[in-house]
Amino acid sequence: MTTDQIMRLTYLVLLGVAIGGSAILAGRTNMGKMAQQAAIWALIFIGVIGAYGLWEDISKDVNPRQSFVDATTVQVPRGPDGHYYLTLQINNTPVDFVVDTGASQIVLSQQDAKRIGIDPAGLRYSGSANTANGVVRTAPVVLDQTVLGEMVERGLPAVVNGGAMDASLLGMTYLGLFDRIEISNGMLVLNR
Repeated sequence: MTTDQIMRLTYLVLLGVAIGGSAILAGRTNMGKMAQQAAIWALIFIGVIGAYGLWEDISKDVNPRQSFVDATTVQVPRGPDGHYYLTLQINNTPVDFVVDTGASQIVLSQQDAKRIGIDPAGLRYSGSANTANGVVRTAPVVLDQTVLGEMVERGLPAVVNGGAMDASLLGMTYLGLFDRIEISNGMLVLNR
C-alpha cells in the first residue's frame, strides 16, 4: 500500500470509529434501535469502501474519453484536471497519453515502453530533454504501428524518458500529422 492509500484508510477507520462512538452514546437507552442504526452505518461504510475501490472503473464511464466523428476527426473532452487525454494503440497495446503541444516528440514513460514491448534497460539514452523538472535523458525509438481510430501510422519516431513520468506525452511529432487542431468550449478537435 502507498502512503496515500494508508492515510485514506486511516481516515475512513477514524470516521467509522467516530460515527460508531456517537451512535453508542446516543443509543444507550435503546439498544435495539442502536443495533439497527449501527447496521445502517456499517452498510454505508462498506458502500463507501466499495465505491472507492471501483472509482477508476466508474470514472471511465463518468468522464467520457475521446470520440470519433468520422475516419479523420477525433474529439477529446478536457479532463477534470484541465488536460486532454488520448488513447492510442501502440503495437496493439492501448497507451494513454497527455496531449502536450509543448513537447516536440512522442515521449513514452518507461512503464508504457515496457507495455509495448520495448526494454528501457536495453536502450541507449543518448538524447536529452528540458522539462519542468529539469534535464532528463532520452532514448530514441521507432514505433512499429500507431493507431487512433481508423488512422494508422507506421515507423513513427519517439523517445523513452530516462526519468520518472506519470504519463506518456503526445507531442508534435504526432500532432503535426493533423491538418487542424482546435480547442473550443472544453473540446480538443483533431482533423486530418
